Amino acid sequence: QVQLVESGGGLVQAGGSLRLSCAASGRSFSLLTMGWFRQAPGKERALVSSISWSGASTYYADSVKGRFTISRDNGKDMVYLQMNSLIAADTAGYYCAARTGSWQFGESEYDYWGQGTQVTVSP
Repeated sequence: QVQLVESGGGLVQAGGSLRLSCAASGRSFSLLTMGWFRQAPGKERALVSSISWSGASTYYADSVKGRFTISRDNGKDMVYLQMNSLIAADTAGYYCAARTGSWQFGESEYDYWGQGTQVTVSP
């Protein structure tokens, strides 16, 4: 089992930045592929970004490419999502997720989920 706890969400003005953090516990973090998903009201949950166990491979949805950066610290069992140049369309609940399988580009099947943190971007 893996437990995931997100933090760092909040209210920010358009153009601003937020950094989401996810603390993992319960299983060897360095073996996990990590991802960030988001879900806006009335929309399906969608993969925003993912990172391989080593950090060498990353994926970004087209909508966030160039604005968001995913990273991980295997020594601290943490994964981060740096979000810059935020726009109203980024408003959503953001969820940290982990999968035991290897990283694959765009793969959205994950095994473990956090409770989520809300990001609200005001126009």
